[in-house]
Amino acid sequence: MRRLATCCCGELTATANGSPVMVALCHCRSCQRRTGSAFGVAVLFNSENVRCAGEARAYTRTGDSGHNVTFEFCPSCGTTVYWMPNAYPGLTAIGLGCFEDPSGLEPEKVVYGHLRHPWVNLWTG
Repeated sequence: MRRLATCCCGELTATANGSPVMVALCHCRSCQRRTGSAFGVAVLFNSENVRCAGEARAYTRTGDSGHNVTFEFCPSCGTTVYWMPNAYPGLTAIGLGCFEDPSGLEPEKVVYGHLRHPWVNLWTG
């Protein structure tokens, strides 16, 4: 299966082929800041199955795990479309909300669940 993910303005894209390795819902404070929400959802694919197109800017930070994460975002609209988590070498993460059709991409793993806001009553893993 081929899945297309785009930024808000459509200038930065990521196309993933095949099934994801993992779909994870993250409650860490860094993902909360990155998304402006109570959590983030990462859809991880083998990097060789992801093709990115368009101009991207990169931002690298140390995640709550202590590993570096390099985020690629659109310089026009600011949307973070994909990132490379050093904690998972060989994998590229794509934000669930960036997919044109996110159906069937249900989180199977929760990370940093102890940082979940008490009012978030979603799937708890």
